[in-house]
Amino acid sequence: MVPSFSAFVQGQEITTATVSRRRMSALKTVDWQWENAIAGSVAGLATVGFSHPLDVVRTRFQVSDGRTSNLPLYKNTPHALWTIARLEGLRGLYAGFYPAVLGSTISWGLYFFFYSKAKERYSKGRDELSPGLHLASAAEAGALVCFCTNPLWLVKTRLQLQTPLHQNQPYSGLYDAVRTILKEEGWSALYKGLVPGLFLQVTHGAIQFTAYEELRKAVVEFRSADSEEDSSAVELLNTIDYAALGASSKLTAILLTYPFQVIRSRLQQRPSKGGIPIYMDSWHVVKETARFEGLRGFYRGITPNMLKNVPAASITFIVYENVLNMLKYTRRKD
Repeated sequence: MVPSFSAFVQGQEITTATVSRRRMSALKTVDWQWENAIAGSVAGLATVGFSHPLDVVRTRFQVSDGRTSNLPLYKNTPHALWTIARLEGLRGLYAGFYPAVLGSTISWGLYFFFYSKAKERYSKGRDELSPGLHLASAAEAGALVCFCTNPLWLVKTRLQLQTPLHQNQPYSGLYDAVRTILKEEGWSALYKGLVPGLFLQVTHGAIQFTAYEELRKAVVEFRSADSEEDSSAVELLNTIDYAALGASSKLTAILLTYPFQVIRSRLQQRPSKGGIPIYMDSWHVVKETARFEGLRGFYRGITPNMLKNVPAASITFIVYENVLNMLKYTRRKD
């Protein structure tokens, strides 16, 4: 039988059917990496738009140590939201929104991409990843993302801390902030808070994604045991399941890693008019916070943080899983 189209490579006849099968096999080995990146970016964008005012409140509580005078005193989260809305308007509630959107979109996109790549690498020769390898995959992804996005988070923090009481000339926006920081403080200033940021990204992401994966696997196994049919995870889990899994994993990660957020925010504050930073390094933050505020100081702003991140994690994983499933379905149709 003579094929309608053939090519000869190293003496082997390759038909169009063979080429097609090999292409499909190559696509499968990619492990949906670009779909993971797109789904993560869309999820991150939706999350920021929903929760940014709480992020502003959280940041202001985190740096409010009772010894600086450039921030108003807020009694609690509702009072902070009301005061910011009354004195600064919508612009105050969405201060730092552009770097937050950019940072979150890039972070989630890179995080899901690096995470899926790491899982693919660790999966070679294994039927199933252990919790330790899920942890290593998430930690690796977190560290890479932190190096890429620290300048954006620093700018976001400084824009969020600008108030009518601020003594320095305020930044007019993202570009002006970056330009002014480079001019007055140099490139190294863009990486202030990198050390606690690395600890935060690696530990927080690792704990959250490990908890999510293990809880997800447990729910799927439980549902599979009750189901007579051989169903996939997509068929066994619904939107409420993804919301509950995302919220539970996020809550666990927040409680264990929140002090790193406080340390990073305090390091990323804008220096005083004389160019003198409020805190010199991470150890200085730890000593001063423990001395003047005790353990409570390391958990300042945790209430708006929980209100922001627990529902946001639910939204993120709902969007991520559904967008990913949609993209996979589209590719299968093609």
